[in-house]
Amino acid sequence: MRDHEAAPGLPERRLSTKEAADLLGVKPETVYAYVSRGQLSSRRTPGGRGSTFDATEVEALARRNRRPGEGSPGASGELSVRTRLTFIDKDRYYYRGVDATELAARHPYEEVAEWLWTGRPHPGTVFTAPAASVEAARRAVDALPGHSGPTDRLRVAAVAAAVADPLRFDLTETAVLGTARILIPTLVAALPPARPTHRDEGSLARRLWARLTGRRVDEAQLRVLDTALGLLVDHDLAASTLAVRVAASARAHPYAAVSAGLGVIEGPLHGAASGLAHRLLEEVLDVGDAGPVIAQELRAGRRVPGLGHRLYPGEDPRARALFALLEEIPDAAPALAAARDIVSTIARHTPLHANVDLALGVLTASFGMEPAAGETIFAVARTAGWIAHALEEYGERPLRMRPSGQYVGAKPPQHLP
Repeated sequence: MRDHEAAPGLPERRLSTKEAADLLGVKPETVYAYVSRGQLSSRRTPGGRGSTFDATEVEALARRNRRPGEGSPGASGELSVRTRLTFIDKDRYYYRGVDATELAARHPYEEVAEWLWTGRPHPGTVFTAPAASVEAARRAVDALPGHSGPTDRLRVAAVAAAVADPLRFDLTETAVLGTARILIPTLVAALPPARPTHRDEGSLARRLWARLTGRRVDEAQLRVLDTALGLLVDHDLAASTLAVRVAASARAHPYAAVSAGLGVIEGPLHGAASGLAHRLLEEVLDVGDAGPVIAQELRAGRRVPGLGHRLYPGEDPRARALFALLEEIPDAAPALAAARDIVSTIARHTPLHANVDLALGVLTASFGMEPAAGETIFAVARTAGWIAHALEEYGERPLRMRPSGQYVGAKPPQHLP
């Protein structure tokens, strides 16, 4: 007997649209989306009002949608994935229940990553990579054209590191965490240092700094970069993270899953947004006033970067944390003033707040970094979060991240022209 058929001898139970929606945990209009996809059947009762649905069929669909860890339509009809990693609530966000801004302020990036992966503190953790992994990644990156962008280099480094790891197909938790602790420092080491005489030592943030700018770093500046890395480790199901989970659902190895994330992060609405904010800040600094610069952006039909976030009605907590640290650094004062000018200019007409892309733009513009440096910081930081999501996905049913398409093309069969 199919799971939506009534047992012999029992009367068929019918549910109204509202009753079906309540049972499925969705809005009433979403029930009809299930009908259009062939997941539910409906019937109009003679003389009745509206459609009704077989109760057994609805209950079976609800059970399938609510399996632990399964992707399912949430109350808004959007894809929902159960996760224990990051929770976003109003203008705050949490890593495994701990306020992420406090965690990033008190612990270096490596310890924040370990907390997200394991839920346990790992004081004093420093990520290092074996020479073979670094050598393979550097050779591959060095072969790229000189105009290659930072994400191009990181993608190639991830592939090269994978080829150098014969155990990459081991998807056990211990093996995946071992891969993560090697891959992240390999990505950093594969990037060319700004000063040829540089020698790697210390924290991951210190090693990354040497790839972003030729300036010497003091402890206050290094703290800003390290905190930025910790703040950006994860942010729920961002577009790149969803790509990682899809790859992991197909049981791609961790290097390949990270490569999927790197393929998405380069978009101007994701990791590359901080570079646009950096350029906007530089233009405001050159002109001396945000007004004419913003006017030109709007006249060209471009969205002003660095403002607003769909998950935060107020200021992005990541931006707030970084601005507070940058205010203590004299070199950041001009870019901070330009950022405030941008926000106040826009606020005359639209109540938009600064987001983390604008804060990253201030960071990179203040320390002599290229506009693309924010994208590099974002990608390196988020690799830890991608690994965490891949680990969760490896524990779920394979290929579950396979939504059904809603065909709206010509009705078959069609004749060939």
